Amino acid sequence: MKRLVFLGPPGAGKGTQANKLSERYGLLQISTGDILREAVQQATPLGVQAQRYISSGTLVPDEIVIGLIGERLKKTSDQSNAGYILDGFPRTVPQAEALDKMLQNERVSLDKVLSFSLGETELIRRLSGRRSCPSCHRIYHTEFNPPRKAGVCDRCQVALVMREDDKPETVRERFKVYHRQTEPLLDYYRKKGLLIEVNAGGSMEEVMKRVLQTIGDLPVVSKV
Repeated sequence: MKRLVFLGPPGAGKGTQANKLSERYGLLQISTGDILREAVQQATPLGVQAQRYISSGTLVPDEIVIGLIGERLKKTSDQSNAGYILDGFPRTVPQAEALDKMLQNERVSLDKVLSFSLGETELIRRLSGRRSCPSCHRIYHTEFNPPRKAGVCDRCQVALVMREDDKPETVRERFKVYHRQTEPLLDYYRKKGLLIEVNAGGSMEEVMKRVLQTIGDLPVVSKV
């Protein structure tokens, strides 16, 4: 079973790679954003707490995010034998330390932490073409990963939208914030010998090859 963490600035493609690994090899993609939305929709105790912060436009505190991730990790062994990818968690050193404690309690450990790197100019180019489905939250790109029908989600047949945080001026600020917050996290995993830098430039398949070279071969999930 693989236990992986994917790090990288917005637009580096870590979510896309996690999604493709999930589809092809059965690894669970555990996305902080998806977990938060699900918990809020289901009005779980932690979801109700998270909603208060989301509604006020403030960041959801570490203890709530950590609690939600902990609940999901307990279910992973029943959902997949292949393992999982943590996409969007941890974002800070305290979250990484909390994750270590969770894994220690289960007597397991992370295999690798992949950091997807890409320059600011290319990030802006990528994000300006990104579109998302407001229903299932699947991500597309007008150039790199277009839907079968322009502007419409393949799954939901819902019109795709451009998120406010994908606009160039917002991307530049997100890029600065990411590096300011994440550098200590990269150092944390580098000292543990878990961090591997992945060049996120090129096509989706080229990046996938680099990822597979890094994490090792995985059995392809058979599709009936």
